[in-house]
Amino acid sequence: MTFIFLAFLVSLIATLGSLFFSEIMNFVPCSLCWYQRIFMYPLVFIFLVNLLYPDDKIYKYSFPLVIIGLAFSIYHNLLILKVIPENLSPCVQGIPCSVDYLNWLGFITIPLLSFFAYTIILILLIMSKRKR
Repeated sequence: MTFIFLAFLVSLIATLGSLFFSEIMNFVPCSLCWYQRIFMYPLVFIFLVNLLYPDDKIYKYSFPLVIIGLAFSIYHNLLILKVIPENLSPCVQGIPCSVDYLNWLGFITIPLLSFFAYTIILILLIMSKRKR
């Protein structure tokens, strides 16, 4: 239960953070950012419902979302780091996927924050599954 609560907190902070960046800071999200949001936002509600009505099916519902969101995050980070060339980016119109709105300490970007959020949630889910 504690791990699920922590996963809920991480997903809530990630969701509110992404909304802050787009709605308050007016950073327009690229296509890959939208895909990552699509898989993060439902996790808040899935974890909240599981906290209110606990069952073991939380893993069936959340693991696919976390794994797919993590895959998009890894791909996005590889684009930012220029490991994957820009011509393989799905951002063909609008904001390019390599735009670096945020750069704290020279390496912390919004896609890196997304990667950390998905990774932490994945670790918490694995720890919770092993505990049960």
